[in-house]
Amino acid sequence: MADILVVNGVVVTVDPERRVIEDGAVAIAGDRIVAVGPAAEVTAAHPAPRVIDARGKAVLPGLVDGHAHAGHGLIKTMGGGRGALWYEACETVYTVASTEAFWRAEAELAALERLTFGVTTGVSLLGGGDTILRTDDPAYGDAHCAGVAAVGTRSVVAVGPTRPPHPRRYADPERGTERLVGFDDQMATCRALIDRWHGSHGDRLRIALITPTLRDEHLRGLEAADLAAARDQARAVRALSRERGLLFTQDGHSTGSVRIAHDLGLLGPDALLSHATGLTEEEIDLCAATDTRIVSNPSAVAAIMARCPVTELLEKGVTVCFGSDATAPDRSADLFRHMQQGMHYHRTFHRDPSWLPPGKALEMVTIDAARALGMESEIGSLEPGKKADLILVDLRRPHLYPANMPVFRVVYFANGNDVHTVVVDGEVMLADRRPTRVDADAVLDAAQRETELMLDRTGFRSMLDTPDGFWRAVRAGAEFRD
Repeated sequence: MADILVVNGVVVTVDPERRVIEDGAVAIAGDRIVAVGPAAEVTAAHPAPRVIDARGKAVLPGLVDGHAHAGHGLIKTMGGGRGALWYEACETVYTVASTEAFWRAEAELAALERLTFGVTTGVSLLGGGDTILRTDDPAYGDAHCAGVAAVGTRSVVAVGPTRPPHPRRYADPERGTERLVGFDDQMATCRALIDRWHGSHGDRLRIALITPTLRDEHLRGLEAADLAAARDQARAVRALSRERGLLFTQDGHSTGSVRIAHDLGLLGPDALLSHATGLTEEEIDLCAATDTRIVSNPSAVAAIMARCPVTELLEKGVTVCFGSDATAPDRSADLFRHMQQGMHYHRTFHRDPSWLPPGKALEMVTIDAARALGMESEIGSLEPGKKADLILVDLRRPHLYPANMPVFRVVYFANGNDVHTVVVDGEVMLADRRPTRVDADAVLDAAQRETELMLDRTGFRSMLDTPDGFWRAVRAGAEFRD
């Protein structure tokens, strides 16, 4: 006896045989898949009190976002594309101008966006990448995790120290407190969040550890004592990740930084490096030799500045997945968009449309992404015994017709707004495009309220003005290229 039957859909399993079952079904008991196969066979063997008719829909594994940032959801587009202003907003908001309510509201908004786009699992760094993490106090991580839990998606929340040297000034504008926060303070926060949240809510919430990516330009700018401290601190964070069995991640890798990470002993199959642009042949080989995983963010600004050698990494056997890089300054959580961007990005580079076939792109947001997170035994494909994380994509849409070659259509033409139903852990979290656990209007209203309060605290309302060069110009001014 099953609890839920999903029947009559095109079931895209992404299992080891990569089966596509035209008139297929998935049976769910509790939080697990118990059967996948032709609808007639599964229905006869696994009757269930709840039947979801997937006629006219594709049934896929829940999508997995390999890299994003908490906090970004409430500062979308600030600065209007001017990089210096955008980074100023990140640094100020994430250190001295955000409250627990801010982090809770942003978490609910980002989780809701993921949910409605069919992203059932994602990595979220608690702040602005490898530079500013809101780990001065566990309260902010608590607020973020509680917000995600309220919506019900899976999340891997990455916490860690900010970039050295330490200490750094943090403030809580609600309490009117301010203090200097050191490395040891932030490590204590990380340990507290691990103890409170890792594996909680039916393992939907996990904690990962992050340490700043060290590049030659960072190391050259440090005094000898600070340089030694930066290296020691990176090793300490990595040691804690291994001790607690956590995913370890670093953000913003580029030419030379993978070699430095290797020299520090940071690489390995439980390490996930984001962006990874401009890698040398030596660094590609290091990733392959250590089984280090890579997340490429094809829609990010970093991908404009330099290319992540995705195809070269894949050919060396490296696990590579796609990530959204969050919802700011100019992106969304829609992994369909990022799949399409990624395919065309590398085809353009090679001047050859045969690179990154659509099936591979879909693997990079399902089973490959699950493997990158160390979760491939639980999620990433539709197989008996795995967690019941799946999505229904509505194919009865003008841009997805005629009704043939369904996997091609889903990868090439679908977008996040085509997601109709989402199941996480055997629980229907999105039904007919409506979330089941939260009031979407209430989430949106809270996000707007906390954004307005943040703007009042920072005095950053001018960052919302339309910049010169928005209209008529062929190229924006120099301030956009900082």
